[in-house]
Amino acid sequence: MNATAVNAARSHPPRFPARRHLTNAAPPAIALLAGILAWEVVARAWGVVFFPPFSAVVVRLAELTAGGRILSSLVGTLTNLVIGFTIAAVFGVGIGMLMGAYRKVEMALDIYVYAMLTAPSLVFAPIFFAIFGLSRASILGVVIIYSIFIIIVNTVAAIRSVPIALVEMGRSYCASERQLFMKIILPAALPLIFAGLRLGIGRAVKGTINGEMFITAVGLGAVVISAGRRFDAAAVLAVLLVIIIIALVAVKIVQIVDARMTGWLPSTARQQRTRRGGGA
Repeated sequence: MNATAVNAARSHPPRFPARRHLTNAAPPAIALLAGILAWEVVARAWGVVFFPPFSAVVVRLAELTAGGRILSSLVGTLTNLVIGFTIAAVFGVGIGMLMGAYRKVEMALDIYVYAMLTAPSLVFAPIFFAIFGLSRASILGVVIIYSIFIIIVNTVAAIRSVPIALVEMGRSYCASERQLFMKIILPAALPLIFAGLRLGIGRAVKGTINGEMFITAVGLGAVVISAGRRFDAAAVLAVLLVIIIIALVAVKIVQIVDARMTGWLPSTARQQRTRRGGGA
């Protein structure tokens, strides 16, 4: 092969984006289909009323959707989720940054953050009910309690994981403390911060449903309570499917924002930082 052909091959490498996407999508699709098949087979073989087959759950979900129960409840649930998680994300990242940047702040708040992280979040529902009554503020309080502390912990780890060499290099170029934080520390910490946000959004979905079920009986939580009182297992599992879909879509949205904001990082470095954050 002559030099011209080599240069042409380097400048126009073969690309197979469609094949790559299909390859990446195959394992999750196979795992999902296998899980659905196992659910259907076990449920039909077991024959227990409280564990209906997947096909029966899908039929019940279609009935609830056609009757307007799902869509009307979904609006309120998504509103509670978005507002609650936004508040938790803003304050969680802010507090985590302060704790990561200032050792004295971490020493003062660390015990409270980890105590609240390990405490059962649902026990605070009666407290919010006593303070705010049957209002949206009570549900938002539960959502925030569920999600904010895991965001704080991951943000602290993100700030502390920034290589000291990057900070020293910025100081050698006479960067101010503000420039160091905004142009070096924060960009380098973003992948781990977003890992905490992904964990937080999953917990926020759980907090939203629990708050709706145990405080005000609104949204999808009210549908679950109503179905449970009628011993309608298919309806309960149908709502559970909707909740799982909401959680998966919410996590995907955070992943998309993460990819846009950390796209400048090499893919391997971003994946390594994300894995470390997921285990925090």
